[in-house]
Amino acid sequence: MKRLSSLAEAFLNTSHASAIAVAVIDFSKNNFECFELNENVINKSEPQIFFDYASLTKPLTNSFINISEKISDPKLDLLLNHRGDLPAWGLLSNKSWKEQILSYEVRESEVLYSDFSALRFMLEVEKKKGQPYQEMVMKNLDPKIKFWKDLLPTDKCIQNGYYGQKINIGKVHDPNAYNLNVFTSHAGLFGTIDALAKTLINFNQSYDLLYLMQEKMRKKKDRFVGGFDTVSTPMDTLAGKGCSDFTFGHLGFTGTSFWIDAEKKLGHIILTNATKEYWFDKKQLNECRKKMGEFIWKEY
Repeated sequence: MKRLSSLAEAFLNTSHASAIAVAVIDFSKNNFECFELNENVINKSEPQIFFDYASLTKPLTNSFINISEKISDPKLDLLLNHRGDLPAWGLLSNKSWKEQILSYEVRESEVLYSDFSALRFMLEVEKKKGQPYQEMVMKNLDPKIKFWKDLLPTDKCIQNGYYGQKINIGKVHDPNAYNLNVFTSHAGLFGTIDALAKTLINFNQSYDLLYLMQEKMRKKKDRFVGGFDTVSTPMDTLAGKGCSDFTFGHLGFTGTSFWIDAEKKLGHIILTNATKEYWFDKKQLNECRKKMGEFIWKEY
């Protein structure tokens, strides 16, 4: 982990972020190594920082629910994989957002990454199962992964941008998740680096995630498979050069990511607060993602 720590420190010294956490997961042994670095202080024992997972929320909610609840529905598959022809994004009213999301016709289309599709999937599954979505979701997650409204004053959070010119600490960065003020499937989960590593290991043990995804990806036609993002060009990807064609995961707007190579049975997680000051400059973050990923695929 010494090399990864050096790369993490270099990232903090050249970016707008103030914290980064990294984990490497060995799914063949069901274990992981991790560390967090905050203001140049490294913690390798028990990570404390609750990062805003941002869009990592989507696979941890919708993709996991699709598997754990054994959902088989062509319309829901379109929504899960961003092929349902819903708008990509838009500001939603906290009074009529459900009516708006449910008003769109779901029809097969080209891939358009869509927060609205993620929300529609959630609403449709709630109707189908007759259970609150949050209750279903949390059964699949480590206790140190929380809906942002459930964070405690003692949970250590770090800055992610601003709200009304005030520093945002402990509130979800996504404007719709913040404004709707209820549990949502497109963004809103916070958690530590070890909690996410444990969750991915446990879910794989319970549902054979790596085997399932490898089988699905053999038939891959589009970018998203089972709600997970995939790697189109393994030699030039934010997952890091050197992964196999059977690599899946997701990116989060705040500077988070996880990637799993189902063939190598290896994964890595990178959590940052890249949106601490600016949301539009991701050059250093993306360079860090590539360097760390390439090192991990090659050396582990």
